[in-house]
Amino acid sequence: MQNQQTEKSSKNEIGSSSEMDQCIKNCLDCFRVCEETLARSFFEGSHNNSSHLILLKLCADICQTSAKFMMMKSKFHTDTCGVCSKVCSECADSCEALGDESMKDCIVSCRKCAESCNEMSKMHH
Repeated sequence: MQNQQTEKSSKNEIGSSSEMDQCIKNCLDCFRVCEETLARSFFEGSHNNSSHLILLKLCADICQTSAKFMMMKSKFHTDTCGVCSKVCSECADSCEALGDESMKDCIVSCRKCAESCNEMSKMHH
């Protein structure tokens, strides 16, 4: 009985496994999309706005880091998810401001990741 209560309380503290699994998936997807968008921008030379390119790289990096923190069940995952949510939102806004159809996947992925990371950041340690 006590083990069941401990399991339940630890799930409530860090969110359900399915919520975290979905957030990890969203982070890894956003990491991939941002890296692909960055590579495409370099190869095609379509976007040479350095602040936008840096933001794409930072977004990819924080998404990967947040996913790792959640996979390792780090007590700091709520902190990395909070930062990830902010960076993803800003990256989505930056992609949207370009008005380029090729940025659509990046916008969608960043917004989805920002939303799930924002929810994960509200979980108790």
